[in-house]
Amino acid sequence: MSRGIGLNEVIALFPLPGAVLMPRTRLPLQIFEPRYLQMVEDVLKTPSRLIGMIQPAAAGLDALAQVGCAGRIVAFSELDDGRLMISLKAISRFRLIELRPGFTPYLRGQVDWADYASDLSPEPEQDPGFHRAEFMARLGRYMEQRGLSTDWESAEATDDETLVNSMAMLLPLAPEEKQALLECQTLAGRRQLLDGLLEYALHGGDNEETIQ
Repeated sequence: MSRGIGLNEVIALFPLPGAVLMPRTRLPLQIFEPRYLQMVEDVLKTPSRLIGMIQPAAAGLDALAQVGCAGRIVAFSELDDGRLMISLKAISRFRLIELRPGFTPYLRGQVDWADYASDLSPEPEQDPGFHRAEFMARLGRYMEQRGLSTDWESAEATDDETLVNSMAMLLPLAPEEKQALLECQTLAGRRQLLDGLLEYALHGGDNEETIQ
């Protein structure tokens, strides 16, 4: 259990390429496909209100990544055209055991939570080896290279875990890179991998012009 939220063995799954939900973050989503509108309607009727965000591992929805992250619907609103805006608050990552057949138009999966018990802690995870100034400088160069912007004042004020996890979610990384970041067991491991991806990109590893 997490703050009174039941971790069900079977949850609704939302496969979305390039979209990951990291521990102790929030993810806003716009829902418009009929099957996922039905999913949200069904999930809102359950006590836990959990949706499992998971990436397709290949073409088609029957091939999914092994690890996803479940979020609880903590806010939603309906637009005039029928679309839903929802906000998911991360509860815990999970390992997908198998897809469960049923009559819903969306996927449901049997999941195991055991590998990610640390996600249930209300306290931010610590990374004693994090050199924040170096990371921020590298991040700034990366974003300048791609013409991206952010609220640097807010970024400086946030805690280390929120900073790293938010950047892992928001930066324009490849889906497989985001998946690797999600699967890192520790914040330190995720930060090290993200650092490496930024450095690789800055040195032209993704075939873009190298910053001089």
